[in-house]
Amino acid sequence: MKILFWMGWALSRALFSIGGGLRVFGRENIPSDGGFLLATNHMSYLDPPLVGSSINREVYFFAKRELFHNPLFGRILIRVNAIPVRRGAVDRQALKDSIDIIKKGYGLTFFPEGTRSKTDKLLPPKPGLGLIATHAQCPIVPGAIVGSNHFRSCLVRRNRIIVRFGEPFSADWVNSFDRSKESYMKISEAVMARIAELRENL
Repeated sequence: MKILFWMGWALSRALFSIGGGLRVFGRENIPSDGGFLLATNHMSYLDPPLVGSSINREVYFFAKRELFHNPLFGRILIRVNAIPVRRGAVDRQALKDSIDIIKKGYGLTFFPEGTRSKTDKLLPPKPGLGLIATHAQCPIVPGAIVGSNHFRSCLVRRNRIIVRFGEPFSADWVNSFDRSKESYMKISEAVMARIAELRENL
């Protein structure tokens, strides 16, 4: 059991629940066991701990490799389940690590847009989600977030943070695609469309 991860999980849930008025819907759509991808929109640096603390399972997430250059901070990131990734290029080591983690039965938080949206609008997805899903042969749980980019106003309840998880895309559905860039993109687009639908209902 990773004590530091679960301490961070508890602190994050308390922060978002008390400070952000967090409401979470659809937790029943999170698989009770086995590896999976948890795909949501991305608007804030708070999103990785927000998503992770919104469910009751241990999950991993990506963090840019530069954050690991400090030895102490790098060790802390590893203990809270961060995976180093090189931005702006295909990082084969990060791909291998993420697939290994999913195959070991853990969840992996993934943002299909590839970067934060600086507005409330969703960005077009990138093929990375489909690439990992087809290689890991795992289900994908779509999720929608609102309010994480307005945390200060959530503190005074002008806004509140809401997360909704939808029904998973099954591993069988993922495995119906071949391993090509076109297929990776189709998977990412389908998941992003579901995220948009979930977000409309928040």
